[in-house]
Amino acid sequence: MQEISFRNDILPLKDKLFRLALRITLDRAEAEDVVQDTMIRVWNKRDEWKQFESIEAYCLIVAKNLAIDRSQKKEAQNVELTSDMAEEIDLSGPYEQLVNDERMKIIHRLINELPEKQRLIMQLRDIEGESYKDIAKVLHLTEEQVKVNLFRARQKVKQQYIEIEEYGL
Repeated sequence: MQEISFRNDILPLKDKLFRLALRITLDRAEAEDVVQDTMIRVWNKRDEWKQFESIEAYCLIVAKNLAIDRSQKKEAQNVELTSDMAEEIDLSGPYEQLVNDERMKIIHRLINELPEKQRLIMQLRDIEGESYKDIAKVLHLTEEQVKVNLFRARQKVKQQYIEIEEYGL
C-alpha cells in the first residue's frame, strides 16, 4: 500500500471538503472552520491512516459529521452556491449573461429545496464527482440507495425547472 502524505494526499482535499461543508452548513465561516477541524482531526489520526481503505472517504466523513453538528447547533440561513462554482460560459452579450445568471439562480434554489440527503448526494456526485461507492460510504447508505436518491433529486430539479421555464411558476 502506498504511503499516505498529508501534503500530497490530504491537503489537496481542502477545497472539496469546503464545498461539502458549505453545502451542509450554508455558512462560509462555518465551512472554513469545519475544514480546519477536519484537517486537525485527520492529522491527529495519522497513526491510523494505513488502516483506512480510502483516506479521502475518511476525510469526507469527518467533514460531513462536523458540518452536520455545527449546522444543528446554529440555525444557518440559506445561501446559494458560490458563483465560482458555476463555470463561466462565454456568452455573446449582457442579455445572455443575465439569462444564464437567472437560470443558475433557479437551479441553485431548486437544489437547496431538496431534502438534505438528496442535496448532499447531488453535491458529492454532480459537483464533486465522487463515485457512488464513496458517497455510499460517506453517507452510510448502499450504492443502490445513492443511485435512487440521485435519480429522484435530478428528476425533481428537472421537472420543477421545466415548470418554471414553461409556466413561470
